[in-house]
Amino acid sequence: MKKLIIINGPNLNLLGKREPNIYGSLSFTEFLDEIKAKYTHFTIDYFQSNIEGELIDKLHEVGFNYDGVILNAAAYTHTSIGIGDAVSAIETPVIEVHISNTFSREDFRHVSYVSPNAKGVIIGFGLQSYELAIQSFL
Repeated sequence: MKKLIIINGPNLNLLGKREPNIYGSLSFTEFLDEIKAKYTHFTIDYFQSNIEGELIDKLHEVGFNYDGVILNAAAYTHTSIGIGDAVSAIETPVIEVHISNTFSREDFRHVSYVSPNAKGVIIGFGLQSYELAIQSFL
């Protein structure tokens, strides 16, 4: 059985409450339960942190023994050279995801330090972005 992990960055713990017009009204826990039930041939783990160093530590921890990482580094995508370097340093393929279309938002969100080191990028499909990333590991 393939082992995947979803890693979410800052403020994504507020999904379902935060700006529902952008991020929807479903909490990530509710969504995670749905995708775990749907993709039973994967073990899907989950980690969320608002702290940059914890995200880097988790990438290091899972980056050599998982089959895939689905990473939404959120605002750190656009600011963290360290997270980009961590993605580059690990062997496990990483799919970068974003719930909103970052290119339809502020200019600073058009830059990603993760993308150059990711296997692929999925942007703007709401929570379905995560599901599309899971499907890329089929």
